[in-house]
Amino acid sequence: MPRQKFILNGKKVTIKVPDDVRLLWVLRDLLGVTGPKYGCGINVCKACTSHINGKAFNPCAVPVGKLKPTDEITTIEGLPKTVKKKQRGKHGLHPMQEAWLERDVAQCGYCQPGQIMAAVAVVKRARRQGRKVTEADFEGIRNICRCGTYTRIREAIVEGEKRM
Repeated sequence: MPRQKFILNGKKVTIKVPDDVRLLWVLRDLLGVTGPKYGCGINVCKACTSHINGKAFNPCAVPVGKLKPTDEITTIEGLPKTVKKKQRGKHGLHPMQEAWLERDVAQCGYCQPGQIMAAVAVVKRARRQGRKVTEADFEGIRNICRCGTYTRIREAIVEGEKRM
């Protein structure tokens, strides 16, 4: 069986698994990382949104064999480590996670890890372009929230952007 190597939340990982197994199953079932949620398995709902090399992606759509040993996968569990300790809030979390808590975004909470990871990626992309997040950026976040907390999600993104 092939050995897959990549970096997960700052740590090098090696695991024996066939190339065609989707990364989401490797994360959840083999590595015990349950932040990325299974919603659809076909790259539509975005509940599993994580980061690969700092950009949002959906591990349900990526076969683990496509990863390189240098690819850095960040899930919601590793997000706080992507900022300096002084940037973390009173709960020790990433500024976007802290904003989520303060705005009381979550209801059922199922989509929240993916929503937060997508929001961080949007803020980073806007900053690379030398601008603030706009309404068009909000439209680009396609994560589905069955509870419909989109107004609070937008408020939390604006707040989280200020803190990042």
